[in-house]
Amino acid sequence: MAQWLQMAQILPTQPDEVSSLYTLNTLPIEVRHYAAAWIESQRWEDFALEKLEQESQAQVLLDQIINVLQLLAQQNTNVVDRMKLMQISRNMSMFQQQPLQFAVIVRDILRREKVLITRVSDTDFMAFACGPEDKNQQDVDHLELKVLEVQEIRKQMHQLQEELNWERQNHESLQQGGTHTRTLQKHIQQLEFKVNTMSTNHFQLLKDCVDCLDCCQTGFISKLKAWRCEQHKAAIGLPFDDNLNPLQTWCEQLLAMNGKLRQELMLIGDQTLDLQERLRQLLQTVIESSLVVDKQPPQVIKTQSKFSTTVRYLLGEKVAPGKPVVLKAQIVNELQARNLGGMLGENVAELINNSAILEHNTTSKSTCATFRNMSIKKIKRADRKGTESVTEEKFALLFSTEINITGCDTPYRIQMISQPVVVIVHGSQDNSAVATIIWDCAFSEPDRVPFMVPERVSWRMMYNTLNSKFTSEVQTKHNLDQYHQHFLAQKIFNNCVDDFSNMMVSWFQFNKEVLPGRTFTFWQWFEGVIELTKKHLRTYWSEGLIFGFIGKQHLHLILQNSPNGTFLLRFSDSEIGGITIAYVSATENGGQKIQNIQPFTKRDLEIRSLGDRICDIDDIMYLYPACPKHEVFKKYYSEPQVPTTAGYIPVSLQTKVGM
Repeated sequence: MAQWLQMAQILPTQPDEVSSLYTLNTLPIEVRHYAAAWIESQRWEDFALEKLEQESQAQVLLDQIINVLQLLAQQNTNVVDRMKLMQISRNMSMFQQQPLQFAVIVRDILRREKVLITRVSDTDFMAFACGPEDKNQQDVDHLELKVLEVQEIRKQMHQLQEELNWERQNHESLQQGGTHTRTLQKHIQQLEFKVNTMSTNHFQLLKDCVDCLDCCQTGFISKLKAWRCEQHKAAIGLPFDDNLNPLQTWCEQLLAMNGKLRQELMLIGDQTLDLQERLRQLLQTVIESSLVVDKQPPQVIKTQSKFSTTVRYLLGEKVAPGKPVVLKAQIVNELQARNLGGMLGENVAELINNSAILEHNTTSKSTCATFRNMSIKKIKRADRKGTESVTEEKFALLFSTEINITGCDTPYRIQMISQPVVVIVHGSQDNSAVATIIWDCAFSEPDRVPFMVPERVSWRMMYNTLNSKFTSEVQTKHNLDQYHQHFLAQKIFNNCVDDFSNMMVSWFQFNKEVLPGRTFTFWQWFEGVIELTKKHLRTYWSEGLIFGFIGKQHLHLILQNSPNGTFLLRFSDSEIGGITIAYVSATENGGQKIQNIQPFTKRDLEIRSLGDRICDIDDIMYLYPACPKHEVFKKYYSEPQVPTTAGYIPVSLQTKVGM
């Protein structure tokens, strides 16, 4: 959690001997983070001046931090920053005679920082806290730093071993000549101790790196699954960021770190077989997990109709050059989707244009295979049980290929499955097929068995889904309110209770059973409202001019004390995709009654708009509660028709109520 070099500005003045450490604050944040992460990754807490046996370990750490700073200097393209880093590394050399003192000073700095952090208020602490994306990047940066340290230790070990071999040879020569040098022997022992210590640290650090890589890769797989889940939920209108570039960068970094670690392990030999096997498994996982359906196929597909989809490979820049990579697509049913690791059996569909080449786009740095003109010629369906219909049967597209990655000896068989799709043969099946998809997208669990969904869900989940679907399709920010929710609950449950919060909605209630006294299901009616609103009523709804979802009982309750001519707009309860005007009118004996004008459908509003129809009807004057209609709807009225130059008398359509 501590980032001591970045927080140096709030620390008290430190001893002069380590002032050079704090000049790191003048460097770019990437350099500071890199160096700070390396320092924090070491074990400083155990160092003490009285523990003289720790001097060799402290010397190793001092040499390593100097090497890290020098390496950062070499890699830095900014001349000023490079000079600062070189100056800092030279200043560190003053501790070469007292490495243990250096380790203790760093230990004390870290201790003081921890005390300061505990004093920071929650608000101040949040300024230093990072979001999940930053945390992921920090984990990868930390891993890269540890791998860099492994490489540096290995180079130092090689140099020390060469020096040790040379001194041993000198020692043997002196002994053969009859001369015995205690100083040389002591130096050889010191070198042997350093080599052994560094070898132990090197191997432990390698294990730590593999653990860290495993952790980072687990985070990557988890994030990729979350991306796919959000993509799935986007079908019901939930927000979704489809940008795959951050995941691609993360994936490429994991592959690169895996390759560097495998090289380091090969240089050590057979004692790392367990670590080599872990890296091999991690490598296979990241390669096989990097195929993503970037643009999903339509989730309702009509046979003999064209459709498209795009598959992206996140490690596209690492694909070995040579033979082009061709992806194949096939349709799989629910049983086959559950057995992707085994034999799929016969094809359940004849899929036209089912292959595409993986191509790299240098501008977007993405590698994709686009299936542009796919078509399902025919489909073989499973045996249906009970009341199941063809619009409830789910399929999916399975994409697969064999791929070679640069630096890997063997090809990998990779595959990825699309979201569930429903295949129809006629447009009349579209509504029910969409219902199947809505239920699947809204209520399926992550990591489910394909394509399992619950038979019942809570009313709250159902209402949230209806609201998301309605607002996203209509493209409005005007959400359904508590009155709308209550009406929809009464409609789907056919119940007039006041509290629906603990009730469960079944798939049958959603789109299998027809509503009482009607010839259509709840979903068929609700989708009709969506279609009408998004095509003809979007602005009216967004401005709050349509009451919309209200039952006749509630309607009479709110209009009963209103003056004659007061009206409101509500969706028809008896007709799919209709909007009606309910208004207060006078009776023959001087009383009042609530009238409902015949619903206007999509076809009616294509002929004459809702605004013009409201203007036409003289019996309605005030939009509930008391807004003069000509003030509210004037902007929706059509301009008067201009006479033609041909001498014809103009005609116009007008809405009449009653005979």
